[in-house]
Amino acid sequence: MRMWSKRLLTICLVAAMAAGAAAQTPQKDYLSALEADKIRDAGTSNERIKLFVQFADDRLKKFQYELEHPSTTNHEQQLNYLMNAYIGCVDDAADLIQLGIEKQENIRRGVDLMAAKTKEYLEALKKIQTEAKEIEIYKENLDDAIEGTQDAMNDAEKAKKNVAPPPVRRKS
Repeated sequence: MRMWSKRLLTICLVAAMAAGAAAQTPQKDYLSALEADKIRDAGTSNERIKLFVQFADDRLKKFQYELEHPSTTNHEQQLNYLMNAYIGCVDDAADLIQLGIEKQENIRRGVDLMAAKTKEYLEALKKIQTEAKEIEIYKENLDDAIEGTQDAMNDAEKAKKNVAPPPVRRKS
């Protein structure tokens, strides 16, 4: 009888662990496990926004590198993956800004970073578009990236007006 109860206890523990693992936030398919951990471990929305902007920057640089130095295998898939990953990072940062505003968090640094970086990204994307190197491979994703970056830039500019002001210290 004891053996049966030990098995039942083991089965219950395994089921509880599986349910706990399923309840965790799903990992975005464009983030590595390490990057997802960094996002999860970030203490504030400002830090998360900063991380998503860094990841977007990384994806855009890798995209530009892949254009200049095509890999011998999976070149087309790599270009599309990197552009989609860039879009995902920018969209997630913009979503965090909206969430921070709704929660009335002090996300001023994240908003300022997003506004500055999206301007740079938009210039880089438009340069890629005008150079049109192998554009037929990734044109649709590039158009989405330009549109998403413009939206994120506009949202960041609007958010500058709606972000909770920094605390004011009063002189006593």
